[in-house]
Amino acid sequence: MEKIRTNVAGIDIGAKKVFTAVEGQPVVSHFTFTEDFMLLRDYLLKHKVKTVAMEATGVYWVILHEILEEAGIDVWLVDGRQTKQVPGRKTDVKDCQWIQELHSYGLLGRCLVVNADIKELRSYLRLREDHINTSAMHINHMQKALTLMNIRLKEVLSQIHGASGIAIIEAILNGERDKNVLVSLCYQSVLKNKKDLIIKALEGKYTEAGLFALKQAYDGYMFYIRQIEECDKRISRVINRIGMSGTGQEVKKKRKAIRHHKPAVEKLAPNLINIFEGKDATVISGITDYTWMQLLAETGSDLKKWPTEKHFTSWMGLSPGQHNSGKMHRNAKKKGRPKAGQIFRIIAQGLINSKDIAIGSFGRRLRGRKGPSIAIKAMARKLAVLYWRIMVKGLDYAEQGIKIYEEQLLANKLKTFNKLAKELEIQIPVNVQVA
Repeated sequence: MEKIRTNVAGIDIGAKKVFTAVEGQPVVSHFTFTEDFMLLRDYLLKHKVKTVAMEATGVYWVILHEILEEAGIDVWLVDGRQTKQVPGRKTDVKDCQWIQELHSYGLLGRCLVVNADIKELRSYLRLREDHINTSAMHINHMQKALTLMNIRLKEVLSQIHGASGIAIIEAILNGERDKNVLVSLCYQSVLKNKKDLIIKALEGKYTEAGLFALKQAYDGYMFYIRQIEECDKRISRVINRIGMSGTGQEVKKKRKAIRHHKPAVEKLAPNLINIFEGKDATVISGITDYTWMQLLAETGSDLKKWPTEKHFTSWMGLSPGQHNSGKMHRNAKKKGRPKAGQIFRIIAQGLINSKDIAIGSFGRRLRGRKGPSIAIKAMARKLAVLYWRIMVKGLDYAEQGIKIYEEQLLANKLKTFNKLAKELEIQIPVNVQVA
């Protein structure tokens, strides 16, 4: 093999030190303090290094990546699985030399690194998701505290953290014990159907320990709700900056409802349409403006970085891996699950029982033969392919519906039936023939 790159460096990043190999020079090490990163940058510039490869180790690489990019060096962030050494000879010094050698021969693939605005948006959205998950823990604690006092709100209300449930909990914590007063705090729609049940559910035995546990859980839940609101303000600021505050986009048609954890972001739909130059991903079944924003944060706005839809789905871990040797052909399980792939899996999970969407019927058929996990993955892959096509090729996509899908399925079955009848020389009625 011939080297295709010159003036190349390889960096092995750790928590305390980074080791750098430049061709023709001894390996040097620097601490991970910012001052030392600046010294490393100066060292690379002194030796006229044009391109650097480094492993994506945790979050240690982030600041060094930014410092080197600002200095005009072409930085390649690579998957650590591409740089594995021969077992038994692994050291930090050898790792950086091996990375440098692989990079000089062009044997490393580049990881996706989004621009600063998308990176900021991703940070706020992931932090928001963490707060949502933690708040769910406090909801469970509120349910447990109420159950310990035999107040069975969770059995009669779909969500105790809904408007009616929170109003009742706040009144209980403020000292109210009258069931009729407590039930009057519920919404009219709830009272219309469940008033008697709620009154029965509120008949409990209040204890000092139970009320204390309820107060602790309520305070924890409300704290994280405020944290989510702060994240929404930051997200709104970034989205409006990237999307030019939705200028020139008038979204007239009603958007899909965001049923859970709706973000308080100003002009979300117009901004997203501006970012993607007039393309609208919400025409795909299951994708709302919120999930579209999550996909933007994970994949960026330029999907042309993936040459084909197969590259895109493979990157997200939605296509089967290959493990072929001689006559052995297996589908290898891929390690890791990228966040973008998980988003498509969640969307698919919500569609698999849909009665009016074609992809739901596809998922149910596959689930019956292969099991739920494979069905969800196959549905997620189909959704990802549609997303890539719309964002790259501008494909106009409209949900065909289960009726057309079933007609196509029946046509394929009839074609197979006719083919088998012809092979077996069986005469079938004319009205069954398929053109």
